[in-house]
Parts: sequence; C-alpha cells; structure tokens
Amino acid sequence: MEDIQTHQHHHHQLHVFFLPLMAQGHLIPAIDMAKLFASRGQRSTIIITPHFLPFLSKSINQNTDSATQIDVLTINIPTYEVGLPEGIESLHMATTPEMVSKFFQALPMLGPQIEQLIKRHRPDGLIADMLFPWATDVAAKFGIPRFMFHGTCYFSLCACTSMIRYEPHTKVSSEYETFIIPNLPDKIEFTASRVADFYKEDVEPEFIKLFKDIHEDEMRCNGVLVNSFYELEPAYADHYNNVLGIKSWHIGPLFLNSKGMNPGETGNRGMESSIDKQVWLKWLDSKKPNSVIYVCFGSLTTFEDKQLMEIAMALEGSGQEFIWVVRKEKQEGIKEEWLPEGFEERMEGKGLIIRGWAPQVLILGHEAVGGFVTHCGWNSILEGVCAGLPMVAWPVSAEQFYNEKLVTQILGIGVGVGVNKWSRCGGDFVKREKLENALRRVMKGEEAEEMRSKAKGLAQMAKRAIEEGGSSYMDLEAFFDELRLALLSREISKCC
Repeated sequence: MEDIQTHQHHHHQLHVFFLPLMAQGHLIPAIDMAKLFASRGQRSTIIITPHFLPFLSKSINQNTDSATQIDVLTINIPTYEVGLPEGIESLHMATTPEMVSKFFQALPMLGPQIEQLIKRHRPDGLIADMLFPWATDVAAKFGIPRFMFHGTCYFSLCACTSMIRYEPHTKVSSEYETFIIPNLPDKIEFTASRVADFYKEDVEPEFIKLFKDIHEDEMRCNGVLVNSFYELEPAYADHYNNVLGIKSWHIGPLFLNSKGMNPGETGNRGMESSIDKQVWLKWLDSKKPNSVIYVCFGSLTTFEDKQLMEIAMALEGSGQEFIWVVRKEKQEGIKEEWLPEGFEERMEGKGLIIRGWAPQVLILGHEAVGGFVTHCGWNSILEGVCAGLPMVAWPVSAEQFYNEKLVTQILGIGVGVGVNKWSRCGGDFVKREKLENALRRVMKGEEAEEMRSKAKGLAQMAKRAIEEGGSSYMDLEAFFDELRLALLSREISKCC
C-alpha cells in the first residue's frame, strides 16, 4: 500500500507559489524558474504587484507550451501604512534612500495577503525571495514548506555567511586595511570599504537586522534554491551544504532553460528594448569576431556625469569597438554634459550607444562581442559566463564585490577595474586610464585569450548542466522529490 502511495505521489503534479521581490533583477529569474517548473510538468503561480502584469503576461505567453501551467496573482504594497506615495509598486519606483527604507518596511506587511492566497489556492510549497524571511512563518501556518530563492552564487552566499558569523570587518583599524574572509575554501582578501552598508550596525541598523533574519532563515526554512551550476563553483556548493550546513539545490543557469524553450525569447527579458533589433544586429554583423566590448551596469546603477565622461574617454582612448548601454535619454537641442564634445560623431561606426534597456543576452551571445564590462550583478555575470566572455569587473553595491572575487580570483575569467568602495549608487570614481588598461587586458593579447578560453569552457559546462542528466537537471529532480516527500509527510500526519 505504501509503495502505491509513494508511486502516486511521484506523479502528482506539484503546485508551487513563487514570491519574488518587486524588482527587475529578482523577478526575471523567478519567471525563468516558474517556466522551468512548468516545462517539467509542474504548476507555477507567480505573486507580484499589478505594475509588472503587462511585462509578466508578455514573458509567460512567449512560451505557449508551458504558459497554461503558469498563473499570476497580485498583491498590493501597503504604501499608506509606511508613508509612501500611492502607486509605488516596485523597488525602482523608490527613488530616494528614505523611500527605499519605507519600501522594505512595507514588505513584512504583505504577510496577511499571502496567507489569504495560500488559503484560497492551497499550493504544495512556497518559494519566496531571500528578502522575505517572514514567509517561512506564513507557510508554516498552513503546514507547507517554504524554500528561499537566492539570486546570487554559492561563493557570495558562503562569503556573506562568514561575514555575518565572524564580523572580520569590525576587527581592522581602517576601512581599507585588508583581512581574510574566515572559513572559506580559498584565501580571499577583502576590506571593510567593500562590505555592504547593511552589515554595518552604525550605518543602517534596520537593514542589519533584516540580513541577520535572512541568515537565520536560511537555517530555518526547508532549503535554498540557487541560480548557479555545480561545475562553476564546486568547492563553494559543497561548502555551503556540508560545512555551513544549509540544504540547497543548484538549478541554474535559469535563463538558459528559457533560451532552450524558445531561442528568440531571451531577447525580451526585462523591459522593452530602447533600440530596434535590426539596428544593433546589423551593426554587430558588420564586425569581426571578438572585436566588440559590451558595457552595461544593470538596471539600478546610476553614475554621475563626470564618471560617464571618464568611461567615454576610456572607450575612445582604447581604440576598441563598443556597445555602451546608458540610462540617459537623448534630449534634442540640449548639450549632453556627460559626453566629450563631438564624441558620437567621432565614434560613428566604431561605437554604438544604447539609451535605456538593451537585449543583453542576445548581444552577449553575438560572435562579434568579445568582452563585457559589468557591475557584477549575478544575472549579468551568469549571462557573461554562458556567452563565454572575459569580463571587466566594476562592482558597485549589493553582493557585487564578492561576485568580482569569483570572476577575477576563483574562475580567472576577468580583471577588476580597481573599485574599492561599496555604494548604493555610483561608488568609487574610476579614472579613464584604469578602465582603458582593463579593456585592453580582456580584449587583446595572451591574457585575454587565456581568459576567453576558460570562459568558453565554463559556457559549455553550463549548457550540459541543464540538459537531461546534467547536474542542475538532476538537482531540480531532487528538489521535486523533497517537495513530494514533504507533501506525503503532511498527509500522513493528518491521518495520524
């Protein structure tokens, strides 16, 4: 009887709730994950604010095979209760530090809305963003497992855990004095200046509490899903599971699964592109293989005009062909202070500026692109790895300084631009000479070829990881088994 029951549960279609943070960089991998679950025969429901509905509808409907297995439910940010203007439904709408702080204060107040949705739809499990530690208690009320989704890599998770447990940044005499991050498989040198403000008690006490709660929740919840693949960082995947004792499953690179479902689909990840595909594609098609550097700092980083000016001068001075994505709209008849006089005219044919959102995955995958200047957000690094590209690492905030160490020191597929200070916005000022030097190192010569060769090897491993029988494919199967086991245990306890 027990064998029959277990067999039935193995074929039971699982229904999973996904609760991502209301921000582009968190939502995109959550959509990829929901699609992946649906493509493997499970039912996915994404919970999000109304602001993202048009984008979500477009993203899901691109894949008609799995679209029928994906539902969307909406929740509302309690703006009035925390003193935010009405209509703030995503993190990027919070345009000042004070608004960001209030936005995060509002998140735990979403609990009752999530409870109502669980009560009504009865999912088998909840996968919630790391920034929702309260979600574990919400799920427990209904006897369902809650899993945490971390939008970063194992290396950064291990580094963050060590920083919280041992606080080495509090034991140095200055913020630029180096220390070794304790209890890691490799010797990783770091400075307090690179540590996020929300780990510093004197800077942001409310955020340090949140991140301590997240750390405790990693141990408390039913496990962690990681958008990485084992072959990329085996020592750190093992360290996270076996030494730190946190149960996890590596199921990435998530975006590669979407790419496999519909090869054209990844071009529309994120917002509407601000440039017609034919423009950049025709431009790249006219270039030699590995001759173009792609420069992009993600959807949240903003630089001052003087820093953009240095980037422009470095690009011109390097003699390198480039695509540069800038969050600046062109204003007709107004002189642009962030560009050198006559820059666009001189760079015609040699450089392409994209203002706003760019179809990054498609551009990185073009054979003409040979390198990537990145802010080291995990989605971007994973996309760079999967395109087999050497990278110039220019971290700014979040966990990006740890990601830089992975790229430059552990994987050996990139060089740092010399940034030393964590910041919410633009960070350290980087002079043109430093960037120019870094551009040459990743694009020309023996060192560049060595990095490119390593990156291409990792790209092949990434593709194999998501194929049937691959490491990420099998770990997702193991996760489904874990969820079915939790479901079975719950039903048995009801009977008893």
